[in-house]
Amino acid sequence: MNAYKANLLNSLTLIIIGFWGYFESSSVTALIPVVFGFVLLACSKGVKNQNKIIAHVAVLFTLIILLALVGMRLPKSIGSGGIGLVRVLVMISTSALAMIYFVKSFIKARKNKS
Repeated sequence: MNAYKANLLNSLTLIIIGFWGYFESSSVTALIPVVFGFVLLACSKGVKNQNKIIAHVAVLFTLIILLALVGMRLPKSIGSGGIGLVRVLVMISTSALAMIYFVKSFIKARKNKS
């Protein structure tokens, strides 16, 4: 896997699970991951072409959604449990995976530059 594939996986996961959560709860806030997913999906071509600016934008949005999921959504989901907790854990997992591959990609680019 590389940063492009990890970003694509994360963006699609955020979109699909966000819509799932929205249709289950009818809460507009469930669409927040969907918005982030579409932004990350729009960044995919730039990440694939190793465009530094777009890759950094994708990292920023991935970090924001990861922190929001862990800091705000996870505690509420742990309290209520159920399938909502599973959805949050899946989104956290794919976001963390994307961050790992972004960091690896940046380290590799730095080493190749030297």
